[in-house]
Amino acid sequence: METFEQFNLPKSLQKAIDELGLSTPTPIQNRAFNVITSGRDVMGIAQTGTGKTLAYLLPVLKQWKFQNIHTPRIVILVPTRELVVQVADVVSQITQYMSVRVLGVYGGVNINTQKKAILEGVDILVGTPGRTMDLALDGDLRLDTVQKLIIDEFDEILNLGFRFQVTSILSMLKNKRQNILFSATMTDEVDEMIEEYFDFPEEVSLAPSGTPLEKIEQVAYRVPNFTTKINLLKYLLSTDESMQRVLLFANNKKAVDLIASMLEEDFEDQFGVIHSNKSQNYRLNTMASFQQGELRGIVTTDVMARGLDITDITHVVNMELPDTPEQYIHRIGRTGRADKEGIALSFIAPKEEEILIEIEMLMDKEIDFLSMANEVEVSEKLLEFEKEKKKIKFLLKKPKLEGGSAFHEKSEKNKKVNLGGPGKRNPRKTKPRNRAVEKKRASKKKK
Repeated sequence: METFEQFNLPKSLQKAIDELGLSTPTPIQNRAFNVITSGRDVMGIAQTGTGKTLAYLLPVLKQWKFQNIHTPRIVILVPTRELVVQVADVVSQITQYMSVRVLGVYGGVNINTQKKAILEGVDILVGTPGRTMDLALDGDLRLDTVQKLIIDEFDEILNLGFRFQVTSILSMLKNKRQNILFSATMTDEVDEMIEEYFDFPEEVSLAPSGTPLEKIEQVAYRVPNFTTKINLLKYLLSTDESMQRVLLFANNKKAVDLIASMLEEDFEDQFGVIHSNKSQNYRLNTMASFQQGELRGIVTTDVMARGLDITDITHVVNMELPDTPEQYIHRIGRTGRADKEGIALSFIAPKEEEILIEIEMLMDKEIDFLSMANEVEVSEKLLEFEKEKKKIKFLLKKPKLEGGSAFHEKSEKNKKVNLGGPGKRNPRKTKPRNRAVEKKRASKKKK
């Protein structure tokens, strides 16, 4: 059996790995280790839940040597604030017996606090692209000493619109560095970025059998509308005792808030909410409460579909199917992790049948459908966002054109020529001027 000892890690690093209870490397960790330690640029393709974080951290830290500098030598970019906290925490845990200073930076908190921490010295910086760029542009974060740039969830970073920030950071780095990129999918935009900025990276990928989808039971229900979806969810939560650690996904913040408020009626204080309108502290506290078992579940947008390592999730529920098939796989990958099995439930409205077919084609697998129990109330009520928007009719009718001409003959009353006011139409008659008479009148006035 393969173990982490085959990597010949430094004793300080191996000791930390042992204390974390890790013994067997995952397939992506096995495949990436020697490629990364070779110093070449690397492009890793692997689904979420396959152990990507340690896949790049272990080979990088094996080569770590102390240097008396205060600016970062490794920069790790991730798409969300939650991932910054998670990755920075993993780095801190596995380097606890090494001389390594770790700092996580992200938006939504006081930038001056982060500037002060950078000034005190940092070896490994984990950050979101936006905040990392801001600190570099302000001159507080020096990037000229960076030896390794790691970009995790590269496709999601680009999907969230951070291309400009990433390219700005790349322009500040020295050319002689190693680029390590991990992505769940290989999109055209990812391909373009690699071709433009990286030096022929070697690809490390997992075969479909290496993905965690095999351990996830996928089932679906055909549900006519959103209100019935809520009724079905409440029924399942009330009758299925195995639904103890649940992630509920919706496509936008309004839908998340609506689901949470309706669940609160029957399951008071059992479900937390996470989306981009919630403060950073609120989101972190909610995740911590869920991790500690204080909450039964979290209702969230796709902000929690990527990379976050929350353990022992029993069920992922898609209240709405996402807009892209790849995002569906990221969502359900929150369960069935670390050799444990999980269940993914999807509530399919009629308008979602098309995206369902795309999802099945991507996975090369059909999702089984279950019938709703008779106890579930089927509502006919449609919420505002479910109603079809009526087309706006033009109130002003366009004049009909006769004979294909763009001009029309004027009506009889409009053919009249405007000759001006009465004075112009009938000019007043004036007497000719008599200069002799005018002169006589003027002389009389003087007398």
